[in-house]
Amino acid sequence: MKKVSLIVNPASGGEQAKAFEEVARDKLTHHFDHVDTRYTKDIGDAKDFAREASKEHYDSIFVMGGDGTVNEAVNGIAEQDYVPKFGFLPLGTVNDLARALEIPLDPQEAIDCLTFEQTRPLDIGKVNDSYFTNIVAIGNIPASINNVDDKQKTALGPMAYVLSGVKEILGNKTYEFEMVTPEKRQEIKGSLILVGLTNSVGGMDRFTPEAKVDDGFLHLVFTKDQTLSETLTSLPTLLSKDSQNDDVVAYEKVKRVTITVKNETLQTNVDGGQGDYLPVTLEVLPSHLQVYTFL
Repeated sequence: MKKVSLIVNPASGGEQAKAFEEVARDKLTHHFDHVDTRYTKDIGDAKDFAREASKEHYDSIFVMGGDGTVNEAVNGIAEQDYVPKFGFLPLGTVNDLARALEIPLDPQEAIDCLTFEQTRPLDIGKVNDSYFTNIVAIGNIPASINNVDDKQKTALGPMAYVLSGVKEILGNKTYEFEMVTPEKRQEIKGSLILVGLTNSVGGMDRFTPEAKVDDGFLHLVFTKDQTLSETLTSLPTLLSKDSQNDDVVAYEKVKRVTITVKNETLQTNVDGGQGDYLPVTLEVLPSHLQVYTFL
């Protein structure tokens, strides 16, 4: 018997999940013998539901929700001996992983285009003892993102992050970071570090344009700005579609990196949610998941 777990976050996308859940379940029913629908209520529910499905050897797991719900479900299966095939229908504010996988952002269109004939490999990242599918961000802008609440996201969408980020940029706080990879150790002073797995960050394909979902690398972008003028100078390079190095922005491909900060308490942002405080060690797990494709 082919079983699928459908994990639904009823609060995602301005509560769009309620409108599309039945349509999604009907689509799954045509391919699977049994559809087990679970609804999240609290933080960690999606992780628990996904872990249970993995331990019970469900064929597949589908998530209806945003990047945070997807992240939770991935964390539930990443360390299991048996990993079900993975799929999701984007209902969040930004939906970075969906953009990177070219999944339609309209829920109905995504359901219509979903196919079960094949899957594709997906890299995931490990940050300390947890996992991510898209981005770990460190610095002023990520700190501001952690302070954006659900009401702001629902009312303003991605603009909520932009407005909060602008405030932090103008605050002009920089940090002394140390980054250690298997190849080298370096000290930098700057305001932002991004460690990405995909080419979509904050809904834009600008920060890590070379990243592929299955290339086996972490894409490391960091600024070397120490004044407001240098911060503003770094923005055109950060927003360029060409990965490049200059006096204020650097780009590297790595498989593992440890990041620490001097004389500060600084929290990471992981896939749009609050992550560990520094220090953190990140590594890529190549082709760790098999995700369903869309027409």
